[in-house]
Amino acid sequence: MSTSKTSSKKRAAESVLTKSDSKFRVDDDFDVDLSSDIKGIMSALQQIREKAEKDGQKKNEETISSVASEIRTMIDELKSKIEKDRQGFARALSKSSKECENCLKNETTKFQEIHEKFCKEKASHLQALKGPYPSFPLGKGVWDEER
Repeated sequence: MSTSKTSSKKRAAESVLTKSDSKFRVDDDFDVDLSSDIKGIMSALQQIREKAEKDGQKKNEETISSVASEIRTMIDELKSKIEKDRQGFARALSKSSKECENCLKNETTKFQEIHEKFCKEKASHLQALKGPYPSFPLGKGVWDEER
């Protein structure tokens, strides 16, 4: 009996070892499967991150393009406004220039009329002076000879 008890104890111990080994094997298989699943999840998360970065970069490029387009539009509007203002100033300057030119012509005409009147009056005064004082030369004044 002692042999049979020892052998049954050995078998029982072996069966316990076999059960625990199989438990470890199941745990190992479970760990391998879990590790594989975690790696798959990490890979999927990495792909999601990369796609998000690409989408973010694309969104940034679209935003930059949109802002650049708005800036170009604003610049074109400002160019148009500046050109309108320049044309307005050119018209005003041209009008002012014509007004000044007309004023100058009018003043020149008045000056010529006054000058002609002065020359006529001078000639008539010299003629009047010729009568009573024929001995004085008419081209020169008395004061010019003394100097």
